[in-house]
Amino acid sequence: MPTLVMKFGGTSVGSPEAMAQSVQIVQKAAAAWPRLVVVTSALSGITDLLLTTAAQAAAGKTGSIHAASRQIAKRHEQMLAALAPQADLGDPMLTEIKQLADHFDSLCQAIAVLGEASPRALDAVASLGERMAVRVLAAALQAAGSPALAVEASRLIITDDTFQSAHPNFEATVSATRSNLEPLFDAGQIPVVTGFIGATPGGIITTLGRGGSDYTAAILGAALAADEVWIWTDVNGVMTADPRLVPEARTIDELSYREVAELAYFGAKVLHPLTIRPVIEAGIGLKVLNTFNPDHPGTRIVADRSMRNGQVIQAVTMINDLRLVTVEGRGMLGVPGVAARTFSAIASTHTSVPLISQASSEQSICFAVPSQAAPGVVAAIQAEFEREIKGRDIDRVWASQEVVIISVVGAGMIHTPGVAGRVFSTLGSHQFNVIAIAQGSSEVSISFIVDSKDGTQAVRALHSLI
Repeated sequence: MPTLVMKFGGTSVGSPEAMAQSVQIVQKAAAAWPRLVVVTSALSGITDLLLTTAAQAAAGKTGSIHAASRQIAKRHEQMLAALAPQADLGDPMLTEIKQLADHFDSLCQAIAVLGEASPRALDAVASLGERMAVRVLAAALQAAGSPALAVEASRLIITDDTFQSAHPNFEATVSATRSNLEPLFDAGQIPVVTGFIGATPGGIITTLGRGGSDYTAAILGAALAADEVWIWTDVNGVMTADPRLVPEARTIDELSYREVAELAYFGAKVLHPLTIRPVIEAGIGLKVLNTFNPDHPGTRIVADRSMRNGQVIQAVTMINDLRLVTVEGRGMLGVPGVAARTFSAIASTHTSVPLISQASSEQSICFAVPSQAAPGVVAAIQAEFEREIKGRDIDRVWASQEVVIISVVGAGMIHTPGVAGRVFSTLGSHQFNVIAIAQGSSEVSISFIVDSKDGTQAVRALHSLI
């Protein structure tokens, strides 16, 4: 039977008014789809508060634990009072929320005693936001007359024990998801499922990492062979640029998987590539929609798309707060293993590198890293090449002042003559200096680095090419 999976982000359930809007969207969908699954994130701000309090507890600061626990419980109780007014303090949902808040208090006290927060403990803490939110949203749907039931994804998504970034066992997940949700469909129920979390085969809670709630929706969609997955957020789909930087930015009606992957990697507020892979591989339709403007068609994500009217460039994105690290020296020329040793040293600092550029002469390698990580990265590389630096084979390792990465994204760019010329001519005409350039092997993006003071104006200038 036709099956739809819908996911609501934190802002879509973050206030009584927002959650009431989400309830209306669910009810409208339920009238059209015989089988409907709703996935919810934690209320906006709750996960941050949970993890901040846990970090303070690990540092021995226990004074805020009880206040945070009470604040979290109170916010959910107020949501219930607004959306399910017939509930009283004896209501099972309220009891369960209080129990989860008390559990959070106990976890933080245990973390304080140990003096550290292990990845497993942080997953247990971080999961509580979704576990509370799912109960509020299910109660709100019930109060509105919809037969909804809260379901914890730890019963559905079976993962390994890589805490904070767990990997699902898809075969086990398909079996668990179908055995748990099919009876609910048969009974006419709407499962309201926690996003972001799963569990090991032994039942220990894990989290799915960045984009976790979207990933939950994609996994459940693939496991149930759903027809559609809809991601509800607070913008009208994927935009041509950040509207805070470019007021005239507009919604892109259709994007390919590769385009979305590039946009997500380079800072756009879109789905993480990992999130949509199960959906794309299963051939399931995917949309990004706006909870607060539900009549807007949003953005549809497809496996591949054809260019329309020669419009190659689809979006411009920017990543802030970076520094460019350069390793340079005449002695690097033709010496094998320099790049491998460089990036091994970077890996030892657990730093992500979003852009790499190497001159064909092999006399320098430069790459971008987050500003706060730059000193540690430079020190690690200097330690790795201590002998070469003393021998003057490597002249220096240094970090620039703050820079930004700007990416121009669009399918088939590499096969369309003149795109790079238009991009760099536009930058040149506005007197923006390009410090480094990289073109992805995916053939759908050109990325480059400019000084941070030029970033916003460069994005606006390039947006005129769309």
